[in-house]
Amino acid sequence: MNPLILFSLGFIIFLLSGIRIIFEYKRALKFRFGKYIMTLKPGFRWVIPLVETIQIVDIRVITINIDSQEVMTEDNVPCSIDGVVFFKIDDPEKAVLEVEEYKFAIMQLAQAALRDVCGKVELDTILSKREEMGKNIKRIVEKETQEWGIIIIDVKIKDIQLPENMRRMMANQAEAERSRRARVILALAEEQAAENLLAAGKLIDKSPSAIKLRLYQTLANIAAEKNSTILFPFPEEVLPRNTKKDE
Repeated sequence: MNPLILFSLGFIIFLLSGIRIIFEYKRALKFRFGKYIMTLKPGFRWVIPLVETIQIVDIRVITINIDSQEVMTEDNVPCSIDGVVFFKIDDPEKAVLEVEEYKFAIMQLAQAALRDVCGKVELDTILSKREEMGKNIKRIVEKETQEWGIIIIDVKIKDIQLPENMRRMMANQAEAERSRRARVILALAEEQAAENLLAAGKLIDKSPSAIKLRLYQTLANIAAEKNSTILFPFPEEVLPRNTKKDE
């Protein structure tokens, strides 16, 4: 085969082997003989084969789970707490050159911060103020990661596992609280009903004819339910009469 053809084929293969396609949501750090040269932006790029290499960095929001951590709260309650960290790479150069395995480093920082923050408060605070606990953890982690070119977007506490006896105690407490609220509501209802009856009684006392109307209404309700004969133990004339002329 013609040496010129072989050379041409080899040169074409050499050119093709250096082609790199970088997606919009990624950045590529170029190294020449192991030395950092520049950061390549998205698009069609070419590197010198065997001389230059690239390392791809994803700049989208990344999530890392915080493994369940055994924590002893300030009121001496043992519990297991896990969470999740949301972050993104702001400076790919620092994220690669300043720290080894930035994902692992962030996870270790988040675990330590979670134990530290949750260990300084009582269990009720952790249960009722998860958002605040997450912000405190975020504040601690981002203080370290700023030097790595990494932005911590948010930290969330996902789940809190309590001992079985503690869960039973909290369930009993919740049941007692619901029972207390029900009794308070019932007492308020009885008080309002008594006030309404008192107001109605005073209104009827002002008009004796209202007593007769109320009596007739009651008799009508009784007669509607069953066909029966109603006997008065006293004549109607003994009922109070209105001594004042209606205006």
